[in-house]
Amino acid sequence: MSEGGADKEQPLVQHLIELRSRLLRSFAAVLFVFLGLFYFSNDIYLFVSEPLRAHLPEGSTMIATEVASPFLAPFKLTLFVAFFLAIPYILHQVWGFIAPGLYKNEKRIAIPMLVASVVLFYLGMAFAYYVVFPIIFSFFTTVGPESVTVMTDINRYLEFILKLFFAFGMAFEIPVATVLLVWSGISTVESLSKKRPYIVVGCFVMGMLLTPPDVVSQSLLAIPMWLLFEVGVFFSRLVKPATSD
Repeated sequence: MSEGGADKEQPLVQHLIELRSRLLRSFAAVLFVFLGLFYFSNDIYLFVSEPLRAHLPEGSTMIATEVASPFLAPFKLTLFVAFFLAIPYILHQVWGFIAPGLYKNEKRIAIPMLVASVVLFYLGMAFAYYVVFPIIFSFFTTVGPESVTVMTDINRYLEFILKLFFAFGMAFEIPVATVLLVWSGISTVESLSKKRPYIVVGCFVMGMLLTPPDVVSQSLLAIPMWLLFEVGVFFSRLVKPATSD
């Protein structure tokens, strides 16, 4: 009885040890990147805040309303940047952990899906920074009353842009999710095409939930989500469902 129990427990213990090892490696990678970037934390914050500062009225600046904000805001931003930059290595660790349990046909699609997920997430963040931020900050800084001076707190700005970075990064994963739905047999291209009107409405609902309460930023998220869904449907036609392997 004890020998049989030991045989069953050993693989579980080995898996837990490997999981801990890979988690520690991922944490170490984030820490390593963070330490390399920490010296440039103020420069990183200046770069990320440029879309807002470029549209501030003349004589207006960003402000810090808390004593520790000038240090903590760049610190937190640098930590997030370190995590985002370490995502490829973190996913490599995830892949190393789950790959032994996958079938050959699952491995064949998992690798391109992982690569596409990373690339699309970065593209979503770049789209937010270079396209969305200039539009919404230009809008926000010009529609207010003339007697109100725009002076944004650096912590509030950080919370705002991190939320949008995450929202657009996740939104750009829609093609991957669509392909996986078709490949796994959960849905078909024909079924997704028929549900297009509901998906368009769903995109605008998600845009409303994930972005600030204004029509501009909601539309700037919802419309790309819909277009990315169409991209996912297109590539899904090229994928052979797993059930047919």
